[in-house]
Amino acid sequence: MTTISIDADDKSGSFGCLVVKPGKEPAGVVVLIQEIFGVNDAMRATANEVAALGFIAVCPDLFWRLQPGVDITDKTDAEWKQAFDLMNRFDQATGIADLKTTVAFARTMPGSNGRVGTMGYCLGGRLAFMMAEQSDADVNISYYGVGLDGLLDDLPKVTRPLLVHIADEDKFFPAEARAKVAATATSNPHISVYTYKGADHAFARVGGIHFDALSATIANGRSAEALAAALA
Repeated sequence: MTTISIDADDKSGSFGCLVVKPGKEPAGVVVLIQEIFGVNDAMRATANEVAALGFIAVCPDLFWRLQPGVDITDKTDAEWKQAFDLMNRFDQATGIADLKTTVAFARTMPGSNGRVGTMGYCLGGRLAFMMAEQSDADVNISYYGVGLDGLLDDLPKVTRPLLVHIADEDKFFPAEARAKVAATATSNPHISVYTYKGADHAFARVGGIHFDALSATIANGRSAEALAAALA
């Protein structure tokens, strides 16, 4: 596990990226997109899992313009307050620009086979959905993304595999909005939407308060299959 720096395209500075490599290269690259808690223990654990699957994991610090190195948990009210403050001040368009820069870097980084996907959680799940609409990533995977019903006009732009994992009891994503996403996505054969009964938001967060082992295992298996098909 190492940390590298990538120069932002807008010349405003550089941002750190956690990198975890598999035992064998060349390999496909998975750009992991953080939750509102920054690049924390949960993201590091996920990066290790991705590397164990045989992919290079790259997790950029998307809050670097606000506060570099955010690393908090979901365990205290103070951390939740900090996380929501960062999310509310975060510019998603600039975040997408940084993710596109990361994807471009990942295609030619040492050990890469040139194939790159994204996989994001919570805020990162929304950004992964947006990357499917706006980038050339080879596959995109969204876990419990928020506000996805506001992104449906651009679904025809999705031309590569997009997996959408939705929690059936997600307190941050109303049932009507979840249903709208699932129904609208059927118009695009590149999109697969999966709903997990009884699961709450962040059901796949390693060590999280709403971790659901069964739902996480099923979702992660589907993700691994998609990553293997697109990046191997």
